[in-house]
Amino acid sequence: QVQLVESGGGLVQAGGSLRLSCAASGRTFSTYAMGWFRQAPGKEREFVAAISLGGGNTYYADSVKGRFTISRDNAKNTVYLQMNSLKPEDTAVYYCAADRRPYQSIFIATTPDEYDYWGQGTQVTVSS
Repeated sequence: QVQLVESGGGLVQAGGSLRLSCAASGRTFSTYAMGWFRQAPGKEREFVAAISLGGGNTYYADSVKGRFTISRDNAKNTVYLQMNSLKPEDTAVYYCAADRRPYQSIFIATTPDEYDYWGQGTQVTVSS
């Protein structure tokens, strides 16, 4: 089992930046592909970005491509989401999630039901 704890959310002005972190418990972090999702009030949870086991494969939602960067440090059991050029429409609770994958898999899942474990979320608010 994996426990995930997000941090780094907050209030920022439009055009600003934030870096989210997600720390995972346990010794099997490198066997999980990792994803970031977000959920705004009254909306469904949506995919933001994901990264494969070794970090060599990444995928982004069109809405954040070119502005957000996902990365991971398997030695620190942590995945990051660097968010630049933030917009008010990026306001949401951001969740990290873990998807168990076979050794050396480069597969990336983009739907919530493909992920096995979830963090509690961190609020990101972008003011105009």
